[in-house]
Amino acid sequence: MPQMRLSPRERLVLTAIIELYIATGEAVASKALARFLTNRDGLSSATLRNVMAVLGEAGLLEQTHTSAGRVPTAAAFRYYVEQMQRPGQLGSGVQPAGSLPGAVLPLSEARRDQIEESFTGVASSHEYLERTSQVLALISQGLGVALANSTVSQVLEHIHFSRLTPGRVLAVLVTQAGAVQDRVLTLDRDPSFTDLETAARYLNENFRGWPIERIRTEIARRVDAEELAYHETIASIEELCRKGALTTAASGPAIYVDGIANLITGEPDRERLRQMLAALEAKQHLIELLNAYVDGRQQEVRVVVGLDEASPAMPDLVLIGAPARVGMESLGTVAVIAPTRIQYQEMIQAVSYIARLSERILERPVD
Repeated sequence: MPQMRLSPRERLVLTAIIELYIATGEAVASKALARFLTNRDGLSSATLRNVMAVLGEAGLLEQTHTSAGRVPTAAAFRYYVEQMQRPGQLGSGVQPAGSLPGAVLPLSEARRDQIEESFTGVASSHEYLERTSQVLALISQGLGVALANSTVSQVLEHIHFSRLTPGRVLAVLVTQAGAVQDRVLTLDRDPSFTDLETAARYLNENFRGWPIERIRTEIARRVDAEELAYHETIASIEELCRKGALTTAASGPAIYVDGIANLITGEPDRERLRQMLAALEAKQHLIELLNAYVDGRQQEVRVVVGLDEASPAMPDLVLIGAPARVGMESLGTVAVIAPTRIQYQEMIQAVSYIARLSERILERPVD
């Protein structure tokens, strides 16, 4: 959206209308706006109507009925979020609990405690992402979404080997995303039961929780570095890996979604609801949506108001998303998809807090 220039008065009025609409869900009339801005000199109902007309011509307000008040457009919400991220730019003059309206406020202690408690017991990336979708759906009353990085779902939980016939071994691989994959390996040598048991124990004890691609690289490194010390064990493990024991099936990244019922209750238009649900149920579409808008290389929260460019069925929804990491490793994306009438300040901070929480919950000591 091109940079929109509003006068201080226009910005004040627009911010007040947006905050009233978020609070009530109803079109804002000039009289209600005047009461909201009661401490501001020179803002009579007539003056406010003139300012509202200017904002309407600028495409920031719309009037659903001739006698009705005004409702912010998607462009207005975009402007609101953009200005919110510029300290001191917004402010309606009505300060809840001593805070400055329009500024992104710290998450309340009660909300932080709720989030912390919700993640109790989480110990893996799979659990973290699954719990994230549930928590974000709960606190946003929208859709909580967590998209795993394409390698996160391919993290070793457990591996087991069984000897079938001479030179043929069954490898059963379980990932932390819960996928179970098995394949028959044809080897150049005939490992014994003890060789296979030792290889499985070595992999499970040393590499549980590691991305599978990284395990293969590390095994190759250890073969070079420790060949003399671990010749027999490493030789067996290296061949099992080379023959495909740690090759996972090609599948899309795991995505966790919770809270679709929240959106159903807030959408009275049955046809538009049907289209929106169809778009949300297409998991690949959600994956493309998050990949299009949230850059895993960036650290800040991304707010996108009006998703109709990516999906015509989502014109009145907002996406608030951020990448989650452990050290330099990307876990994926955590996000909320909700109606534009959302508490932006709190949800921006909640998404950011949960994204950063991954670092503390899942941080593993360096091997």
